[in-house]
Amino acid sequence: MLQVFNFAFQAMGSPCSIQCCADSAQQAESVYRLVIDRIAQLEQRYSRYRDDSLISDINRRAGSGIKTPLDPETAALLHYAEQCYRESKQLFDVTSGVLRQLWDINKTELPSKDEIMAVLPLIGWKKVQWNEQAIYLPQAGMQLDFGGIVKEYAADSAAELCRSKGINHGIIELGGDVRVIGPLPNGQGWPVAIRDPRQPDKIIAQLELSSGALASSGDYERFQLIDGVRYSHLLNPKTGWPVSGLRAVSIVAEHCVVAGSLATIAMLKANNGPAWLRSCGLPFLCCQNNGQIFNKLPVVQKS
Repeated sequence: MLQVFNFAFQAMGSPCSIQCCADSAQQAESVYRLVIDRIAQLEQRYSRYRDDSLISDINRRAGSGIKTPLDPETAALLHYAEQCYRESKQLFDVTSGVLRQLWDINKTELPSKDEIMAVLPLIGWKKVQWNEQAIYLPQAGMQLDFGGIVKEYAADSAAELCRSKGINHGIIELGGDVRVIGPLPNGQGWPVAIRDPRQPDKIIAQLELSSGALASSGDYERFQLIDGVRYSHLLNPKTGWPVSGLRAVSIVAEHCVVAGSLATIAMLKANNGPAWLRSCGLPFLCCQNNGQIFNKLPVVQKS
């Protein structure tokens, strides 16, 4: 008889959890161990915070003339990053992470115009030289940052791994982004709640997910407060400044990586985000800075 097992853990700098239905504690524990190993592997390969990661190797070789070999998985992620760059009209740019040197959450002063202008020439996906076999950043100081992709991709990878090991009912949460392995054994969806970006104790929407994923992007966890003004961690690669206009966006899609990247693109589009979200045709919830909420989620009950 299937039982529900819950596992909580830390990964990618975030609290994470897995709920899954298995025949035994041994089966559940075995699959859980495989999942956290897989997530750790992705974090080791793509984290910009680790000196031994592939991303750090690529960034260290910027401007050196030395290319970095690519494996098929990384090449596929780069293809997806390129697609996001095109779909967002150059707003989703994995070379824009270099801006975080200026917009560090621990800083209490705004960067100067000259500092921003000095960094902008290091940004631009079109400058990246790459193919299926290798990649090279041609200017010293350029950086790749997969922060807007890899956590959600890890959730998708973990769900696929669970299914390959016979787990057909469950849900995975990585830092607030969720991917469904399969519905509850009775066919119902897993309950998912979306919290108010300004009042974390308040739920503004609830829904049930029997498949697919829900991912969010916003200024509610990582931001700078300078002279009473809240500055988002999401940065416009064209201006070098944090975006404003939206507090948070949540999107439901088949894959978590798609939901997450589209939510980020909507945030980057700022006041044009809601209209763009409608054109995408996916269920979404969008909170504007003025408190207005656009709720286009399925089977939603407001608290």
